[in-house]
Amino acid sequence: MRVGGQDMRVRTKFSSELIALTDELAHMARLTREASERATAALLGSDLTAAYEVFALEEQVEIEHAKCEDRSVILLALEAPVARDLRQVVTAMQIADDLLAVSRALSRVADVVVRRFPNSVAPQHVLDLISEMSDAVTDLTDLAGKVIAAPNPPRDRALVPRDENLERLRGRLVELAADDGWQHGSAMAIDIALLAHHFERGADHCVRIGRLIRFFHTGIPLYAQTES
Repeated sequence: MRVGGQDMRVRTKFSSELIALTDELAHMARLTREASERATAALLGSDLTAAYEVFALEEQVEIEHAKCEDRSVILLALEAPVARDLRQVVTAMQIADDLLAVSRALSRVADVVVRRFPNSVAPQHVLDLISEMSDAVTDLTDLAGKVIAAPNPPRDRALVPRDENLERLRGRLVELAADDGWQHGSAMAIDIALLAHHFERGADHCVRIGRLIRFFHTGIPLYAQTES
C-alpha cells in the first residue's frame, strides 16, 4: 500500500505539472498575440513606443519559454511517462519553440520600424498590404492560443488553417518591391521584402502549432496531415 500510495502521489504531481505546462503555453500565446497587435500599431503609426513594447514582449516570451523547458525536464524526470504523456510533453516543448519563433519574427518587424523612424516603413499603398499581412498573423496567433487552451479541439480538420490570402499578399509585396518602376530606393524595397518574410514565417509557425496539437490528440504525424 505504501508503494502504491507513493505511485499515486507521483502521478498526481505529474498531472498537475502537465496542467501547469499547458497554462504556461497559453500565457506565451497571449503574449505573442499582444506582440502581434503592437507590431501592427508600430507599423501603421511609425510608433516607436509600440515597437519597443514588441521587444519587451519578446523578452517575456523568452522567460516563459525557459519556464516551459524547465517544467518539461521535470515532467520527464518524475517518472517514465506513458506514450500519451510523453507525446504531450514533447509536443508542448515544440509548441513553445514555435511561439518563441513567432515572437522573434515580430521583433524583426519592430526592428524595421525603429530603423525607419520617424519615417514610415513604406508608402501608404504598400503599407496597406503590410497591414493586411500583420492583421492576418494576429488572427492566426489568436487562433493558436485558443487551440492551445481548448480541452478537446476538433480532430478531423486543420486547427490553424493556412491563410491563402496572406500568401497572396506576400507575393504582391515582393512584386512591388522588385518592380522596375519602384521609386523608393533599394533599402526600402529590401525592408518590405523582409517584412513580408517575417510575417510569413510567423504564420507558418502558427499553422505548425495547430498541427502539433492535432498530432497530440490523434497521433497523426505532421507530414500526413492535410488542410481538410
